[in-house]
Amino acid sequence: MKRSKAYRAASEKIDAAKLYAPLEAVRLAKETASAKYDETVEVAMRLGVDPRKADQMVRGTVNLPHGTGKTARVLVFANGDKAEAAKAAGADHVGSDDLLEKVAGGWLDFDAVVATPDLMGKVGRLGKVLGPRGLMPNPKTGTVTMDTAKAVTDIKGGKIEFRVDKHANLHFIIGKASFDEKALVENYATALEEILRLKPAASKGRYITKATLATTMGPGIPLDASKTRNLLVEEAAVEA
Repeated sequence: MKRSKAYRAASEKIDAAKLYAPLEAVRLAKETASAKYDETVEVAMRLGVDPRKADQMVRGTVNLPHGTGKTARVLVFANGDKAEAAKAAGADHVGSDDLLEKVAGGWLDFDAVVATPDLMGKVGRLGKVLGPRGLMPNPKTGTVTMDTAKAVTDIKGGKIEFRVDKHANLHFIIGKASFDEKALVENYATALEEILRLKPAASKGRYITKATLATTMGPGIPLDASKTRNLLVEEAAVEA
């Protein structure tokens, strides 16, 4: 695949043989972001787990302290006062049978889905539509709930969901290239802490075997995922 001149120039600034500390990687990502729009900053990890085994599945959610920089479009399947609460909290689409039929027909103009437990029998029929896109509501991620207002507020406020795929890869976003370094590093630290907390007991050996940070259009920056504490200390040392 032919790369742009900006991509090639950015790649030349990255030492592929080096593992960059999170703060250093964030600085490099911001420096090499070259698109005309505000690029998303994301992290990809390879985990030392076997996702084919139920006891080694890594899946969770976390609220990023500085948000994602993106306003998620939230669809809520609910009726009555739970539907009204979702609307008041800022949900973009709220309904039940009408929306179920619309989604079943292929409409997917949303980024997250919340449902009340009483409607999951019907929502479950949308598995083939929502499942492959990671949009199926799940009690473990707080998206099957009677507290629709809290679910909507969390998602709109910077809640991200992550799930290891069949190849043991895990992806999550930590913000936008326009965020300052401190915000991006703190978002990364918060997500990393939750991923480490979710390490399966059955996972042996090294848990995070590889990590890369990149902007939407930028090259991957090898990340030192072994650094898990005091990720902003380097900044203080540089300023001293």
